[in-house]
Amino acid sequence: MKTTVLLIFFFSFNTWSFDLTHKDYQVVLDKVLSFKGAQTLVDYKGLKKDPSVLNEYLEAVAKVTQNEFNGWNKADQLAFLINAYNAFTLQLIINHYPVKSIKKIGGFFSSPWKMKFFTLFGKKTNLDKIEHGLIRANYKEPRIHFAVNCASISCPNLQPFVFTGSNLEKQLQQSAKSFLGDKSKNYFAGKTLHASIIFKWYGADFKEGFKAFVADFVTSDKASQKLIRSGKVKTQFLEYDWNLNEK
Repeated sequence: MKTTVLLIFFFSFNTWSFDLTHKDYQVVLDKVLSFKGAQTLVDYKGLKKDPSVLNEYLEAVAKVTQNEFNGWNKADQLAFLINAYNAFTLQLIINHYPVKSIKKIGGFFSSPWKMKFFTLFGKKTNLDKIEHGLIRANYKEPRIHFAVNCASISCPNLQPFVFTGSNLEKQLQQSAKSFLGDKSKNYFAGKTLHASIIFKWYGADFKEGFKAFVADFVTSDKASQKLIRSGKVKTQFLEYDWNLNEK
């Protein structure tokens, strides 16, 4: 009898695997996100009152081992890291809520992105490690800049869907379209490309240049698209609004 119980325990322990549909995180997004025009806003106050599902999801994220992660395909890996980044950012905000901006978290020598407040692959780490040390370093996918969310108004939306490996290509393209089609964040007028300052920070991630990438998204006029792709347009980077993307 004792042997049977031990075998059942051993089998159960070793068959746990992370849910790559991220359904618990989708429950969180469904509950806290709303739209105001093209902008998604987060009910941080409500999430702080009841963070149970978010915490359960992040506990599962923290249980994933490096070996388990390495066994996934690249799309599942990238979807996992994007969701983890966004979910841990939600946790960071509610841990310090009420706060007017994510930049108010941390101190002079410790930005919010460098604060080690969670565990991933068995190590205490921070948001910068996920974005720069893992995503940008290993996947060479510039559209992640439209998928990861910094809890700010000028940031690309926190999307109302979880990223999954099976839908990743479509979801990354949808995220790019959402951000670049938002005239408050990127637009073309008077032969000047008014672009998010994100492209000043990370323009080098776009192999053919960010202007070539954004051309078809910021205008439907073929002549303007061609002009933007040529690079023969002025660029004005828009001021970044770091206020919290709060409902």
